[in-house]
Amino acid sequence: MDDITRKRLKEWLGEENQIGIDIWEKKYRYNNESFDEWVDRVSGGDADIKELILSKKFLFAGRILSNRGTQKDGRKVTYSNCYVIPPPEDSLESIFDCAKNLARTFSYGGGCGIDISKLSPKGAHINNAAKETSGAVSFMDLYSLTTELIGQNGRRGALMISISCDHPDIEDFMIIKSNLDKITKANLSIRVTDKFMRAVENDSTYTLSFTREETGEEIKKTIRARELFDKFCYMNWDYGEPAFLFWDRVKSYNLLSEDDAFEYAGVNPCAEEPLPSGGSCLLGSLNLSAFVRTINGQPQFDMDEFRHAVTVAVWGLNDVLDEGLSLHPLDVQRSSVRDWRQIGLGIMGLADMLIKLGITYGSEESLELCDNIGWNLANQALTASMSVAKQRGEYPMFSDKVWDSEFYKKHIGITAPLRNSQLLTIAPTGTLSTMLGISGGVEPIFANYYTRRTESLHGEEKEYKIFTPIAWEYLKEHKYGEDETKLPSYFITSANIPYRNRIDMQATWQRHIDASISSTVNLPNSATIDDVKDLYMYAWKQGLKGITVFRDGCKRLGILTTDDSKKTDITDKEIQESLAKIPTGFRRGDIIDVSDDLIGYKRKIVNGCGDFSEQIFFDDFTGEPLENFIAMGDGGGCARNLEAISRLISLCLRGGIDVSEVIKQLKKVHSCPAYRARKIQHKDTSIGTSCPSAIGYAIEELCNKINERLFDGTDVDGDFIYDDSDHNMMIESWYEDSKSEVEDLTTKSKFIIPTTTEDDRFKERPLPNITKPTCPECGEPLIFEGGCNICKACGWSKCD
Repeated sequence: MDDITRKRLKEWLGEENQIGIDIWEKKYRYNNESFDEWVDRVSGGDADIKELILSKKFLFAGRILSNRGTQKDGRKVTYSNCYVIPPPEDSLESIFDCAKNLARTFSYGGGCGIDISKLSPKGAHINNAAKETSGAVSFMDLYSLTTELIGQNGRRGALMISISCDHPDIEDFMIIKSNLDKITKANLSIRVTDKFMRAVENDSTYTLSFTREETGEEIKKTIRARELFDKFCYMNWDYGEPAFLFWDRVKSYNLLSEDDAFEYAGVNPCAEEPLPSGGSCLLGSLNLSAFVRTINGQPQFDMDEFRHAVTVAVWGLNDVLDEGLSLHPLDVQRSSVRDWRQIGLGIMGLADMLIKLGITYGSEESLELCDNIGWNLANQALTASMSVAKQRGEYPMFSDKVWDSEFYKKHIGITAPLRNSQLLTIAPTGTLSTMLGISGGVEPIFANYYTRRTESLHGEEKEYKIFTPIAWEYLKEHKYGEDETKLPSYFITSANIPYRNRIDMQATWQRHIDASISSTVNLPNSATIDDVKDLYMYAWKQGLKGITVFRDGCKRLGILTTDDSKKTDITDKEIQESLAKIPTGFRRGDIIDVSDDLIGYKRKIVNGCGDFSEQIFFDDFTGEPLENFIAMGDGGGCARNLEAISRLISLCLRGGIDVSEVIKQLKKVHSCPAYRARKIQHKDTSIGTSCPSAIGYAIEELCNKINERLFDGTDVDGDFIYDDSDHNMMIESWYEDSKSEVEDLTTKSKFIIPTTTEDDRFKERPLPNITKPTCPECGEPLIFEGGCNICKACGWSKCD
């Protein structure tokens, strides 16, 4: 970086803000451009937008900062952060079309949300060899894998999968992440209705139902709503997922609530943007702390300047929308954006603003102030959208039914066409706010300081404090050094805010936001399941559209903690469960469990003594070989030796040994006299010189076949039966006597990592103080806010 650019960055971000400088350099700078060139590119030549950026009052979201104007160099990138993919219909073609659309959108840099409520539940009848489906939940692995595979400039895509609370597979969806190996690349949310929540409140029954259009079959299941809610709250307490989307509130409180031509299809990965099929979110955020002015010695919020900035931002986002219309990956996205023109103007720096004003986050005074700012935000955004519509025309699907919506009537008293059908949202702003050195979205400050450890040149471990910028400024101004005890009480952090106060703040803003809000309530490890139950019930009653809960120390390892206490003793089982998702590959001695949903291939092997069948089982999406089984045929040799070979092959595969190494060793086994004699006499033996080498050749052939045919919906040489409705492979059984041996091999092996039993799955219990997740770039602890893991040390972030 040249000296002039570094100087300009320090002037903009602050002399000591090296983290912000690094974020700008790594994430938003393009082709070594200077700071002034960057501002010109990002502002698109708009002098008013440029001024807001330079004064740190407003920033576009990251995709715009990175990508705007770069298409001139042939880059295929989108300006939109996220999309909602058309929900998959109940057919194999649509299910895999959805995966294809995900892959294409990820490749352009956009995150995605999909809803699987239209897929048949487990057990629904289908007209093919499988007879019945494996259920909607079985396809989540496909979408998670797609997210993992498609890179985005060194990172992976972000995915949200949602399902209706009425779906008969709701419990399977709810508890799927209790297996830490499942759906590792997606956030999960349940679309909850008021009817369901009332059933929970009244402890009454609730009917889950699904009608399959193709057959007319209706699947129903009656449950006790409170029991299901209790399991949901346990999952939040213990695993941090899934979250609730209060879907009736989503549908009823927005500009399009009275427009029958419009329907939401799902939400984006952090859930702040409910969108129609193919819809995208084009985001920007106003920095509330930048509007605090000192007048006559007293800090005040400058409402006039804020309203001006809202107008400039609405015009600026509309310009970006027009400029990027051709850059959306899919036709359905281009048409949806053209017809509905959603933008998402939001806020950041809320906690910093309150601190500058000397107001405690969550207090009555803070709620009154935010209510006033929120109303002005909505009123001015609507006014600005009317101004753009007057000059450029209303959005193509505009209907005067907008004027009948509760949201519209609450915030403006005139009627005029709008340029945008959706205007306001509050995103996490994790990387943006870290770059500017402020709080993100509606989140409180997570901690006033962080403890960082390092080793000196002499090998001695030292630790020092990294203060949140606003706390450090206060301590410097008052010459308090690093004495955090001198910070006033209004420097309140998330750990010290009662969760009901936290919800009250989000509810205050939600009254003035026509889309939604991405927000996480961080709970201490001591929080109980009853606390989680109360939190969700209170959030519903307060009119939230959604909320995410993370308890410090839950098994998803999503929360940074400032507690430096030592780890407690934990059981072997807890160690295995806790380490199951560490992304560093296998440790020596690890043997993984395997799913029941495997693809099976077989090959008949003729040897010197008769014949036997070699069967290999593969993961149905990755094609990875995971299990081996040998079934004896007509006097096919020593049954016990072949059983030992089969078990050892399975052990190798589940232990992470490359199958090519297994094949190589099997092929090296020397020739067998009986095998050689039959080859000479009958010439019908399988390729190889002994039973082990023949098994090696057979496995090699079947591995090649699975790579070629994994997603081909045809019977292949009679090797397996393919369910063309739900991509479920059903294994044929050729030898009835072998069933017990297969069961013993796949479910009773002492090497398999033990899993939680049904009896204790929903039992509240203290968890071990397990290692917290660290940043993959700098190794510092991560904080979880608004659905995203964020590193406050270097600015890395990931919605996961």
